[in-house]
Amino acid sequence: MSAFIHEWLNLLVRWVHVIAAIMWIGDSFLFMWLDSHLTAPSRPREGAVVGELWMTHSGGFYEVVKRKSLAQGELPDTLYWFKWESYTTWISGFLLLIIVFHLNGASLLIDPGVYPLTGWQAVAISLGLLPLAYGLYELLWKTPLARNNRAFAAVGFVLITALAYGLTRVFSARGAYLQVGATLGTIMAANVFFRIIPAQRYMLAMTREGKPVDTTLGLRAKGRSIQNHYLTLPVLFTMISNHFPSTYGGSMPWLVLGLLFVVGAGLKYAMNFRAHTPPLAWAGTGLALIGVIVLTRPPPDPALEQFAGKPPVKFEQVASVMQTRCATCHAARPSSPMFAAPPQGVILDTPDAIRTHADRVFVRAVATKTMPLGNLTGMTEDERALVGAWFAQGGEVPADAKMPDFVAPPVAAAPAAAPTAGAAQADIPESSRNYFASVCSTCHGPNGAGDGMVAAALNPKPRNFGDKAWQKSITDDAIKKIIVEGGASVGKSAVMPPNPPLADDAETLNGLVRLIRAFGA
Repeated sequence: MSAFIHEWLNLLVRWVHVIAAIMWIGDSFLFMWLDSHLTAPSRPREGAVVGELWMTHSGGFYEVVKRKSLAQGELPDTLYWFKWESYTTWISGFLLLIIVFHLNGASLLIDPGVYPLTGWQAVAISLGLLPLAYGLYELLWKTPLARNNRAFAAVGFVLITALAYGLTRVFSARGAYLQVGATLGTIMAANVFFRIIPAQRYMLAMTREGKPVDTTLGLRAKGRSIQNHYLTLPVLFTMISNHFPSTYGGSMPWLVLGLLFVVGAGLKYAMNFRAHTPPLAWAGTGLALIGVIVLTRPPPDPALEQFAGKPPVKFEQVASVMQTRCATCHAARPSSPMFAAPPQGVILDTPDAIRTHADRVFVRAVATKTMPLGNLTGMTEDERALVGAWFAQGGEVPADAKMPDFVAPPVAAAPAAAPTAGAAQADIPESSRNYFASVCSTCHGPNGAGDGMVAAALNPKPRNFGDKAWQKSITDDAIKKIIVEGGASVGKSAVMPPNPPLADDAETLNGLVRLIRAFGA
């Protein structure tokens, strides 16, 4: 799928998702507010009246009367249901999960530094978790917890936090947050589809037939509706969490998410009951918020502390890192097939742009290590330390600074020469093996077969070094040129990034060539 089509699908489905979520959550807020503000009838009324409420809005007055049930002759001709808001929210959210997190090789879910998943494995875990979580939720409703809201909430908090912990051990932290939101959103929508709406249909059917209505189903449906209600603010946070890497970029993102769920539910409780909110609820919400702040607060001046003793760093060195690790996406015209435009409008392909975004680069690439996305470009720890040292030293960008140019004019074809395929791997330096494992294998796979974790997201696909014809068609010098200067230097795709530091590391570079040859043996 082209980046252009992918971006438009993302936009349209996300737009629908947000609109539907606003309607669903708005309905939930309204009805919980109505229930918490009902008063006893001011005058005698017919039927099973629970309470009434008067409101004024838009130059008029509204009278709301709630009845527990209706007699056969009391059914109105027109009765409004509230269900499609939740259905549309879930359907669009599920499509968005596929478009954003499952396509492109599930690259946003996968973090090789967390767990070496393949794309299909990540998608299988993501999809399989949705029905499993709802099944567990249904089992909880068959226990005594269903009769104790506080106990249910406590167990739910433990399970949600455990889910977040488990997901941050297999997915990227960013992906884990969204997966938790998708899982809980599925439970909420399933509550509406399988429990709340069927209970209402039953009540209507009994009323139409003139039979006594068993209100037990309605009360249990109300319990699920209340649980949905208190999950709204926490799930909303997961929807926007990718914009706030400080929440998932720390050492315990699972605990941060769990505490944020307490904050969201606590705020919703206070919004419902305001002055009647008990002190314990205020205290719990406040302590959870303090915990989030403490857990996400960076160490005092980490740049000065961690990088104070580093040797002086020139801007040219930093520009080289930006060009090779960041500008494939964050450029006026990204070379990455995943993006038609620079993500969030951040461009890092000019000295002025790097100066403007220096603080942001430090936070994302050095402090939280949440960029590059999934580390698709293979940014090394040494390169992160280099950027950190430059930032700590003031982040100076000379007025006449220029970006390095690693792209040579295209050539018709690499010169043919006798290949050295079959070279023994025993004489390959450890530095070359480590470099391939940490930088190259993400795309080319651990055995050089072009089947790395993000290969499915790339177009064209990574080179399969086991291709005998390719091995015969290219010289060692041409391979070195591609490694150091990038694919564009020989007229190939710019998706293959340059690795300029290897120009000064002949041992590692030559070892990489021998390793590539060995893959074709």
